[in-house]
Amino acid sequence: MQSIDNFNFAGKKAFVRVDFNVPLDENFNITDDTRIRAALPTLKKILADGGSVIIGSHLGRPKGVTDKFSLKHILGRVSELLGVEVQFANDCIGEEAGAKAAALQPGEALLLENLRFYAEEEGKPRGLAEDATDDEKKAAKKAVKESQKEFTKRLASYADCYVNDAFGTAHRAHASTALIADYFDADHKMFGYLMEKEVKAVEKVMNDIARPFTAIMGGSKVSSKIEIIENLLNKVDNLIVTGGMTYTFTKAMGGKIGNSICEDDKLDLALDLMKKAKEKGVNLVLAVDAKIADAFSNDANTKYANVNEIPDGWEGLDIGPKTIEIYADVIKKSKTILWNGPTGVFEFENFTDGSRAVGNAIVEATKNGAFSLVGGGDSVACVNKFGIASEVSYVSTGGGALLEAIEGKVLPGIAAVKGEPYK
Repeated sequence: MQSIDNFNFAGKKAFVRVDFNVPLDENFNITDDTRIRAALPTLKKILADGGSVIIGSHLGRPKGVTDKFSLKHILGRVSELLGVEVQFANDCIGEEAGAKAAALQPGEALLLENLRFYAEEEGKPRGLAEDATDDEKKAAKKAVKESQKEFTKRLASYADCYVNDAFGTAHRAHASTALIADYFDADHKMFGYLMEKEVKAVEKVMNDIARPFTAIMGGSKVSSKIEIIENLLNKVDNLIVTGGMTYTFTKAMGGKIGNSICEDDKLDLALDLMKKAKEKGVNLVLAVDAKIADAFSNDANTKYANVNEIPDGWEGLDIGPKTIEIYADVIKKSKTILWNGPTGVFEFENFTDGSRAVGNAIVEATKNGAFSLVGGGDSVACVNKFGIASEVSYVSTGGGALLEAIEGKVLPGIAAVKGEPYK
């Protein structure tokens, strides 16, 4: 694998896979351009060297060509931030794309249309009838895998080298994130600066651990975090399980949770995770009190209650002051911190106290020398909302990719560039 710093792009065309999957409002205005900004160092390095860039990305989850998910909506902002007028190809593998890529001059950039307009990008068949037989499904999958090879080959043909700077899609073995890397030798494929930073941050949290190591796992469902929690139990000293998951654990222990969110079919799992934590000597930290509301609304009536004594008709929407104190104490004593998921419904201003307190405790620990990694959509939204993103060690752009890395899974987008197996 090549290093982007050691590679001279002069006179070279680089296919750069970025993650420009940015949120748009109903008028197609970008509401948060963080992901575009994150890719700028890599794109600017290539252009400054005298290379040209062919930018590939997806936007949303289209099931075919649709204006709503066209990358033309972000073209102006990309041009503005990159400082060059970026050209646009209306079809990522059409004749126009090939011609424009071939005609690119040093210092020029081309943005391809949404890669996911083609089923071949994800390698999954589309348009199958709901009552399709297993044989029909198998045949459709085989057909799309075959056409995926041509799709990938076409994208690779535009460039002399490949740069993957899309950590957010690194957990997908898609055409442009993994398969395309096979068309370039080790000296002509590399990570972009963002991908490099993400990989190093994850490796530091998972392998180069200063202790105590505390992970804060929020979210509403235990079921979606089982594998992560089980993997973390082999690594952390403290595991704070918070957010909506709190109430599944509380009910499992016989607590009264009122109308709070709960996975009734996961009560045994919660008890099992508690048992495993004890066996491994991990300090599993759960809420003791909650800020409760009589409706799921920012304007609901609120009060505090012990987490296991929530009255009927009330639900926990954030942690209470006693829990804030407990969490903060554990976090401030930590030397490695991973935060994934808020403590409550932070989107409602009246239920931000817990998440804000966790964020502030992480900032304090970081100032005292801890390494802190914040990742997952809601946690990133939290640190941005509270204005503390620059005060933690690293904010990851990858939600699903970060979680799968923490689970200990091989990420295809990373393995492919390194020349390692990922299937």
